[in-house]
Amino acid sequence: MVLEMKVPSPGESITEVEIATWLVKDGDYVEKDEIIAELDSDKATLELPAEESGVITLKANEGDSVDVGQVVCLIDTSKEGKSTKTVEEKTEEVAPSSDNTDTSNSLKSEILSPAAKKIISENDINIQDIKGTGKDGRITKQDVMMAKPSMGSVGGQKRGETRTKLSLLRRKVAERLVSVKNETAMLTTFNEVDMSAIFDIRKKYKEKFKEKHGVNLGFMSFFTLASVKALKEFPAVNSMIDGDQMITYDYCDISIAVSGPKGLMVPVIRHADKLSFKEIELQVKTLAERARDAKITVDEMTGGTFTISNGGVFGSMLSTPIINPPQSAILGMHNIVERPIAVNGKVEIRPVMYLALSYDHRIIDGRESVGFLVTIKEALENPAEILMHNKILQSLNLK
Repeated sequence: MVLEMKVPSPGESITEVEIATWLVKDGDYVEKDEIIAELDSDKATLELPAEESGVITLKANEGDSVDVGQVVCLIDTSKEGKSTKTVEEKTEEVAPSSDNTDTSNSLKSEILSPAAKKIISENDINIQDIKGTGKDGRITKQDVMMAKPSMGSVGGQKRGETRTKLSLLRRKVAERLVSVKNETAMLTTFNEVDMSAIFDIRKKYKEKFKEKHGVNLGFMSFFTLASVKALKEFPAVNSMIDGDQMITYDYCDISIAVSGPKGLMVPVIRHADKLSFKEIELQVKTLAERARDAKITVDEMTGGTFTISNGGVFGSMLSTPIINPPQSAILGMHNIVERPIAVNGKVEIRPVMYLALSYDHRIIDGRESVGFLVTIKEALENPAEILMHNKILQSLNLK
């Protein structure tokens, strides 16, 4: 029997995907549930498992855009053979070589993603030249593509360049960002925050917090809860434009920008207005890990009402973040630097962060945007009173 494998639906709003990588070759024997391809949508990377065991015939090429429901391969279940997956596993189970490079390469091959392994096998690439950016040093497809040389020479010296087709995700992100610039009246307002109070709380309670909850007490929970407070005071910021109407939400679903192997991902913390410090930190950790491992789902990145982006983790001092459509505002965090500031008439050195709020001026006026950012500043500079109601231990679930 010949089974037609069709592109599954990744989500309600997605009608097409791109064949990012075939992990098998035409004519290979595949096992049921073996991952045979990686598919890119405009929101996430998906794995395509074989529905049955048999010999596969590919009906689409890498880089092709295919519709949901389209046949991309055939599996002849009447034919028997040896799984390519089994062969690869046996190949890797070789006795340690006396050559240090061979041994190191063998060890490093254990942390290759399937797509990365395929590219390395087809090109003369030394694994030792590749630095893995995935979880636990896992080497991703993008890591390999960056290491893959395109040869040329000038004056006897070799030079390289890499030409890589933009993924469907990256193309869609580019289209959306350009549309934001063209279709919104985007402005940015700035402020600064003295982070001393948050530093003091984290220094005092972070070890207990991690010991009890298994996660670090980071900055995101403070910024998320400060944003929730500001969104409730200035509901226009928690709104979107739909034609000639403004939709204002009575809940806060906070999107957090996370860097993943396929580019920027923006998973959503649902009902952040009802979550505690512990619950927010656990969600941030889980969503960030899933984004880095390319396991984030479409549903997990859909429906946010406001976005927080932390460019400070990369060392950014100041930036103007771009609105995440169809939202109307985004908060930009930056790095924390010790700076001299005036405190009660005296100059003191304090840890200071610059904040930026980009907003759509069509529905958010200067009063709302400035007031919103001032509210966040006040909450962050006095978190014990404003965010924790002077009940620090209870707020951190330590009592």
